[in-house]
Amino acid sequence: MRKFLQKMEQKERDLRLSFGQDITDPVERRKSARHVFWLDHGVLRKLWNNFAEVAPGVYRSNHPDHKRFARYKAMGIKTILNLRGVQKQPHYLFTEESCRLLGLDLVTVKFSARQAPHRERLLELFEVFETIEKPFLIHCKSGADRTGLVAALYLLVVEGAPLEVAMRQLSFRYLHIRRTATGILDHFFEVYALRNAKEPIGIVDWIKTEYDRDALTESFAAKQAGLKWWQGWR
Repeated sequence: MRKFLQKMEQKERDLRLSFGQDITDPVERRKSARHVFWLDHGVLRKLWNNFAEVAPGVYRSNHPDHKRFARYKAMGIKTILNLRGVQKQPHYLFTEESCRLLGLDLVTVKFSARQAPHRERLLELFEVFETIEKPFLIHCKSGADRTGLVAALYLLVVEGAPLEVAMRQLSFRYLHIRRTATGILDHFFEVYALRNAKEPIGIVDWIKTEYDRDALTESFAAKQAGLKWWQGWR
């Protein structure tokens, strides 16, 4: 069964990588558009979006299509902060094209929804916070997990919001579910909160000097294992 699942996962990866090589070619463009609509769940984003204001001049949402990018441009948004990385895949190529056509600046810092953030990426993000032109929109794929992490960090680092207020950006309101693997993002803030309670330290200083990604990953795995054992025992 394990080998079968691994084979199916590899086939899915191969299928995804077979799209998006050249969206300027009419045939490839149609294939890539279908890829975004179905495999990248664009159909769901057509039906619903979680667009919201994070702070003055800062917004968040799931991955917009061209029509939504155009609406946000009309609202005055100038910059798009993409958290999905730079990939030769349809979702990125269409976003890059939309931003170019609409005159939007596109900034990318890649994060994962199911892994603890890397220190280097966090520090890169803080540099972006200092230079990015407002108003700007933060997005990942679903606008739930990576976007929630970055929105919370913006509130903490730039707006000076209390941690409990910032962590509301990671909530079911945006379809973030902490009891899944994406709960590692909540755990990231919980570990910081415990450290800060012992002796106050700013989150940027904590990340620069003390943050241990491997230890945080291990403690989250132990927490999840304990939760599964407790649920099974009950």
